[in-house]
Amino acid sequence: MMPPAPALAGRGLFGTLPDGTPVEWVTLVNRRGAAARLIGLGASLQALWMPDREGRLADIVLGHDDLATYLANRTFLGAIVGRYANRLAGGRFALDEKSYQTPCNDGPNCLHGGVKGLDLVPWTLFSHSPNDAVFTYQSPDGEEGFPGTVDITARYHLDEDNILTVEITATTDAPTVINLTNHAYFNLGSAGAGGDILDHELTLAAAHYTPVDGTLIPTGEVRDVTGSPFDFRTPHRIGARIRDAGEPQLLLARGYDHNFVLDAGGGREPAFAARVVDPFSGRTLDLFTTEPGLQFYSGNFLPGNLPGKGGRLYRQSDALCLEPQKFPDSPNQPSFPSARLEPGQVYRHVSSYRFGIAD
Repeated sequence: MMPPAPALAGRGLFGTLPDGTPVEWVTLVNRRGAAARLIGLGASLQALWMPDREGRLADIVLGHDDLATYLANRTFLGAIVGRYANRLAGGRFALDEKSYQTPCNDGPNCLHGGVKGLDLVPWTLFSHSPNDAVFTYQSPDGEEGFPGTVDITARYHLDEDNILTVEITATTDAPTVINLTNHAYFNLGSAGAGGDILDHELTLAAAHYTPVDGTLIPTGEVRDVTGSPFDFRTPHRIGARIRDAGEPQLLLARGYDHNFVLDAGGGREPAFAARVVDPFSGRTLDLFTTEPGLQFYSGNFLPGNLPGKGGRLYRQSDALCLEPQKFPDSPNQPSFPSARLEPGQVYRHVSSYRFGIAD
């Protein structure tokens, strides 16, 4: 049985898939008491305990208590998503004048890899230690319509400074497109306490974002955030402008569900992307990443009947996502950073989630 508290590092059986494949859990801990629990389905972050200003630990990510609930409710909670995170228009893209079709599981578009993306497959727990866990998965050629056999590794590392680093690497045996990210839903006040994230204060290191059409596909424009509800270059409460009926982009997405163009994104080493502060608990999150874009999602589509951990139901704005990634629909947008991966190249994504306490 999976232990309810993060006191000790460990490993065990989380559940069994219908075909008999076991899905393991593993818990990472540090000497300060912080802990992260991961499961093999989707190499997902199932729980994350961090201290508040009084030193009290609480779980600050959304998740489910059992495997059956993950399988019955696909909301990507904490998972590694792909092969192409975010949306592909019409599920289509072309490489070297050859067209590929992926499943359209989000209206007319492909979302997070299709009907059975990386979030729904069992990853292998390759190795683990008290501070470190490595998951691997081989995505076969043609899986969900994507070309090339792709070998993927996701490493989670929890250090003694309460920094959780996620490093994702991938190689391919044929030209392909790839865009991977972790889809954790954060509520710094505690995922089980009953509050939402509208009073969280958000800072984004982004002077531009990519507006979307009615199906949430980028239009191709890179728009200046100045004077709009998308300007988070200085801290703003997430709820302060989210209901601005004069902003068409907020109407389309029912809130924030947009890619921000990071000012210092796309480098070899992680650069500052975002800061979140919960004024009540005092918890802070500083995100550094190597990726060029950051999808900020305010939990707009969480249904009120989604069963969460500890008997809680998750609803709209109960958590937020900060998803470092390539831009949505990049394979169909020549002006966006390329998501192409060639044989002999290594896809590498590093994101560092640095937790602390507000001054």
